[in-house]
Amino acid sequence: MNMSTRYCGVTLVLVLGIWADTVGAQEIETAQTQGLANPRVDAVEPERADEAVKPQAAWQEVGVASWYGPRFHGKKTASGERFDQSALTAAHRSLPLGALVDVLNLANGRTVQVRINDRGPHRRGVLIDLSQGAAQALGLIHQGRGKVRLSHSPSVPD
Repeated sequence: MNMSTRYCGVTLVLVLGIWADTVGAQEIETAQTQGLANPRVDAVEPERADEAVKPQAAWQEVGVASWYGPRFHGKKTASGERFDQSALTAAHRSLPLGALVDVLNLANGRTVQVRINDRGPHRRGVLIDLSQGAAQALGLIHQGRGKVRLSHSPSVPD
């Protein structure tokens, strides 16, 4: 191994290490704004797929939603359950599986509550992937995507 190859290898390791630290810091910052102190500890998955979890603190995110359906119908989701395209579910990169989230279509004012049961979306610029049923309720089927606001307000104890 010549000196040039060794130098490139060390440089690559350093760059990847810095990138990983940056991504980790962004993940923690996002989690903290959503009320999670440590996303790896606080974002506990529910024991059962049908068990709903509500995020601890009030938060909201605005971004683009898209939808998925027929091609994935019946396949396993990240939560282990089978994907039902007509159910009111969604895929999100970081919210806990089982979390209940309100989704508002900013173009027409329609709202739906979805349960996070999968990971994704796997495309840049998309915040959440909705099931076909959720997209239908929001009026996003024909456009394929639209600007939405995700939110959760913790319920007030009686």
